[in-house]
Amino acid sequence: MSPTLASIFMNERRSLIGSILRIVKDPGIAEDLSQEAYLRAQRTSESQQISHVEGFLHQTARNLALDHLRRSKTRQTYEMDSGAPEALDGMPADVYSLENALIERERFREFRSALSCLPARAQTVIVLSRIEEWPNHRIAKHLDVSERTVFNDLKLAMAHCRDALHRLEQK
Repeated sequence: MSPTLASIFMNERRSLIGSILRIVKDPGIAEDLSQEAYLRAQRTSESQQISHVEGFLHQTARNLALDHLRRSKTRQTYEMDSGAPEALDGMPADVYSLENALIERERFREFRSALSCLPARAQTVIVLSRIEEWPNHRIAKHLDVSERTVFNDLKLAMAHCRDALHRLEQK
């Protein structure tokens, strides 16, 4: 009777973790990557025969450790050192300025005004479509009209509101 993958893994586990630990220098990551090596071996064994399971486990573990190391180095290259807050000094804040808030308020006011000029059904269609995110067929059923009518009302409402906002930007 040949040993199972699980029993081979249990026999090789310490060796796998030790090999990975020499590469990644973190016991928790080494443990996780050894488990990942086992899972990959298990998936592979479901679709094909692994002739030398121990070697497969060790090679998979080594590859996973090297991949982890590469990803960590890449992340370090692109992540900012948290000990250097002065690097953030020139970066704009992710907060609206008072000017932006006033501009957006004016745009919203203009949008509401444009929306109120539309027929009631077109107002309902745009609210259900764009705010409530209803599909056209549901809106059509709700309003007892055809999907084509919903499409046309939506097209009319969107164009009307877009034109109103465009006029505001031209001022």
